[in-house]
Amino acid sequence: MIKKYLKAFYIGLVLLLLYAPILLLAAYSFNEVDLIGTWGSFSFKHYAALFTDSAILSMIGNTLLLALVAAILSTVLGTAGALGMFYCKKRTKAAISGVSQIPIINAEIVTALALAITFVTVGIEKSFFTLVVGHMVICTPFVVLSVIPKLKQMDGSLYEAALDLGASPAKALFKVVLPQIIPGIISGFMLAITLSLDDYIVTSYCKPSSFNTISTYVYNATTKGNAHTAETLSSFWALTTIIFVIILAIVLVANLSGRKKKEDK
Repeated sequence: MIKKYLKAFYIGLVLLLLYAPILLLAAYSFNEVDLIGTWGSFSFKHYAALFTDSAILSMIGNTLLLALVAAILSTVLGTAGALGMFYCKKRTKAAISGVSQIPIINAEIVTALALAITFVTVGIEKSFFTLVVGHMVICTPFVVLSVIPKLKQMDGSLYEAALDLGASPAKALFKVVLPQIIPGIISGFMLAITLSLDDYIVTSYCKPSSFNTISTYVYNATTKGNAHTAETLSSFWALTTIIFVIILAIVLVANLSGRKKKEDK
């Protein structure tokens, strides 16, 4: 009985430490006052400011557009890379696998600097293109890591059977292999979106000066004084709450649907 209570206390403590800052911001997002530590009356003032500030709305749109484009391209490239690695020879597979994991192990600042120097050397000016390339560099290896396990779980004889039955390699790929690794592809896509939305270092080194994402906008607002009022800064409390609620809803729906499928089986 004591172990049971200690286990519950430990889990509760960990969850509290993880989510207390977010819950604090969520509470203050409904506060009329623009200062943390001072509580006024209940208000949707910060949410109204969030959806009426054109600069913040533009920043959110930029972030979502970048994440979607980078995630789609990274998923296509990562899936193709995973398929190539899986079906190549062992030595080649080991070499390519090691190289593909360098962006994961490497410090992100090193990757960002390398990208910036490469663009300058080649003579490419910073643009949306360089930003997408930078995000693909950090997202694609995670897609590969998500797809490879599904390929290993797949029955390899199915692809060979499709070829023996007259299917072309391309048709066997799209009709046999890809349907079996869809969960890995979806996981890689979602992971790529998360990484793109969260990234600051690579974004700051690869973006043009006129392009802002959530991470760069928040950094500039809190350190460089680009936000002119406390009201603008406090609107980020509402943004944080909305993002947290959306992610929580997605996780709950995914877990409930997965549990329902297990019960149906």
